Amino acid sequence: MKSALKLVRQLSQVPIFLASAVLFLLMAMTFADVIMRSTFNSPIEAATELTRMFMAIIVFLILPIISGKQEHIVVDLADPLFTNKWVVRIRDTIINLACGAMLLWPAQRIVVLAERARDYGDVTEYLSIPQFYIGWFIAIMTFISAFVLIARGLITLFAPQYLEEQND
Repeated sequence: MKSALKLVRQLSQVPIFLASAVLFLLMAMTFADVIMRSTFNSPIEAATELTRMFMAIIVFLILPIISGKQEHIVVDLADPLFTNKWVVRIRDTIINLACGAMLLWPAQRIVVLAERARDYGDVTEYLSIPQFYIGWFIAIMTFISAFVLIARGLITLFAPQYLEEQND
């Protein structure tokens, strides 16, 4: 089990690297667009649609990693009410399982929208990239995030020692 967890942790570095590379591309494109717009009065025409796609790629590549590590932004106003270790464990299990289950519906709806875009032949305005590609990417990453949350909830309930090793 430890070697499987180690493999998962190593593989989780791939989306982080890819998201970082896309963020760098976004930064470079924005810089070039500003320079081209200001200096030559000739902006990059596809910058808006590329920005939208790059932002979706960055957010949805990292979503499963953030979900697995529980690094979401949280408001912990009620945390003082949960002092018992077992109560915290049950709370975390319920939250992870519920959030994972709730993500399945939007992921399924995104699949429907992506397929609709494919059926209609929707493409981006400047680059003519089929829009269903980004829709399917978002759906797949949302499904992965849902399964990561469900897995984390089950691990929290049945094998919390593996999560404690992660924090070391």
